Amino acid sequence: MQNVLSPTLERADLLDWYRRNRERSLQLFDMIDPDAYYSKPIPLRHPIVFYEGHLPAFSFITLARNALGRPSIDAQLEKLFQRGIDPADEKAAAAHAVAAWPSRQEVRAFGRACDEAIVLAMLEMRGAHSGDLPVQAAYTILEHEQMHHETLLYIYHQLPYHLKHRPANGAPPPDATPPQYARAKVPAGSATLGARRGETFGWDNEFEQTVVEVPAFEIDAHSVTNADYLAFVKAGGPVPSFWSEKDGRWLLQCMFEEVPLPASWPVYVTHEHAAAFAEWKGMRLPTEAEFHRAAFGTPSGGERAYPWGAEPPSYAHGNFNFHTWDPEPAGSHPAGASAWRVHDLVGNGWEWTASTFRPLPGFAPMQTYPQYSADFFDEQHYVVKGASAVTARELIRRSFRNWYRPNYPYVYAKFRCVA
Repeated sequence: MQNVLSPTLERADLLDWYRRNRERSLQLFDMIDPDAYYSKPIPLRHPIVFYEGHLPAFSFITLARNALGRPSIDAQLEKLFQRGIDPADEKAAAAHAVAAWPSRQEVRAFGRACDEAIVLAMLEMRGAHSGDLPVQAAYTILEHEQMHHETLLYIYHQLPYHLKHRPANGAPPPDATPPQYARAKVPAGSATLGARRGETFGWDNEFEQTVVEVPAFEIDAHSVTNADYLAFVKAGGPVPSFWSEKDGRWLLQCMFEEVPLPASWPVYVTHEHAAAFAEWKGMRLPTEAEFHRAAFGTPSGGERAYPWGAEPPSYAHGNFNFHTWDPEPAGSHPAGASAWRVHDLVGNGWEWTASTFRPLPGFAPMQTYPQYSADFFDEQHYVVKGASAVTARELIRRSFRNWYRPNYPYVYAKFRCVA
């Protein structure tokens, strides 16, 4: 389903989307061993139990309670599960510790009650229009749950393998010969950031649309691979958190097993590591505007909806939407290349930019989630663009912006360099 706002709400489509989200959530929570349920694989995040309560709680609070005025189901649990955390360090994370979490049975019973209320709320939204608060709330909860699927998975990535159940498509993709190094020349031109209000659902940081003039630059045609980065490590560069060295061999921590370092896969690193590599190469990271120009610009001066054109995203265009759980060799989807023949700008890993996360001109907090972006305009987060292997298809749009702290080592973020 696309997130373009129609004049009237298609309730059946939104209900189907909600139910698909909840089915995937159930599958993800069933993927882990019960012994891991209260574990905290990443010290800077809540334990896994929080997320099973957070997803239905947020949806109920946002749509049923706040937008439609429905009474609380369980005020105490709603407060407990309302919002996650993004502390700067483990000391700050300790301030959010919870003395005792509810049982899994309690959490799932609460989730079922929230689900029932949300389905009833959607069924009762008769005649709602795209500008109405309930419609915005409906899209908010649908995309919020999909974003948290990815959050869950990079948390799961840190779990010991014996605590995870591998799905049918869980084997890591095979390695290949790394692509030949090349740069694409992108001439000076304009880049459109953001979207116009009223035309599509978007999070508040996606508005208002603005056009930026971008000088000419050259950009890596492929994202930096493990083979590329290994040369930097051998020269004294920092080691990525997903790597380990045993008996003189480099290994990569995949989702479900450890494998010899795949030379052709993009390297997942922090912003700090990416910037250090770029400096070592005598280059730099692209700005958000340069990413847009490389991804969506065309020689004719126009701009595309996606790097490859107007066709809706599919596996032909990139590695996203849970086709795999790990990266694929760089350049595996030539049909997804941009007009300048830059590959993998969407899929196979988010792309770090040099731009700190800031509001676009005309920014206004969204009614349904006013703190979503504003709390992070702190010059301590950097914009990432594109998508990873476990980013949902519905989240892939030109204006979508994601962001992380520069030293956060757990996310599926790759990069390329600009001259």
